[in-house]
Amino acid sequence: MCRNIKTLHNFAPPATHDEIHASALQFVRKLSGFTKPSKANEAAFERAVERVTEAAHELLHALVSNAPPRDREVEAAKARERAKARFSAA
Repeated sequence: MCRNIKTLHNFAPPATHDEIHASALQFVRKLSGFTKPSKANEAAFERAVERVTEAAHELLHALVSNAPPRDREVEAAKARERAKARFSAA
């Protein structure tokens, strides 16, 4: 799938609208194959982004977890360490 789409569930603080919208945009870009759609496709593209954003909001608000919320800074540090190990070996 898209590497740029991040997990947004079970974080403290919760995902913002901008984070959810950015994830929806990446998803629609991947599905459509467009980074920036033509004028002829722009309305359909934007409509799809908004619908996916709404669906993602609905999903994230409905999900339940018994695990404690993850800390964004801790998760970001882990990701940096994984990237460092992955790219320093090359």
